Amino acid sequence: MPVHGTQSPTVKVWDPLVRVFHWSLVFFFMLAFITEDDWLGLHVQAGYVVSYLVAFRLLWGLVGTRNARFSSFVRSPAVILNYLKRLLKFKVPHYLGHNPLGAAMVIILLLGITLVSLSGMALIATEGNGPLAGSFVASWDADWMEEIHEFFANFTLLMVTVHVSGVIFSSLVEGENLVKAMLTGRKKIRSNWEDVAPSATPEYKS
Repeated sequence: MPVHGTQSPTVKVWDPLVRVFHWSLVFFFMLAFITEDDWLGLHVQAGYVVSYLVAFRLLWGLVGTRNARFSSFVRSPAVILNYLKRLLKFKVPHYLGHNPLGAAMVIILLLGITLVSLSGMALIATEGNGPLAGSFVASWDADWMEEIHEFFANFTLLMVTVHVSGVIFSSLVEGENLVKAMLTGRKKIRSNWEDVAPSATPEYKS
């Protein structure tokens, strides 16, 4: 239900599992990144947790609450480009869930982290460890796999930086603290949401 008071009324957007996933992924991805050289055991364990988190999010994107499902926020390239043009003009529509640009970044980050995880498993498989140790990837060149793993890790970190910058910029333009929304699960009530039909109830449903 909407919450009223002295502050602007808000409505539920992100369910608890989405929020726990988001901040857990931030923590464990950064933990894996900073422990790569000196704490290899911790790096590998953090990488496994990241893999489990991504697997959960992919599943929750199919069967989760309304705003968690990919079907509710994945947009066409034309819609994303149009949103970007409007964003640069500081005139953007409001979205209850992810805006088109944020949705595109979600997909890019999930793909990037998946590739980091898979390349990491392939790398330790060349040393006879991990779930892929008994597969054909164990015969791949270790130096080559290390380069690929580091490339995807650095690429994903770059995308994280772009994502954070985009969140800050979008928050200013939209007048919505998107970081706070991912903490509380709530956004300000708007009368002109692009992704909610006028007659629909803007609360997430199971």
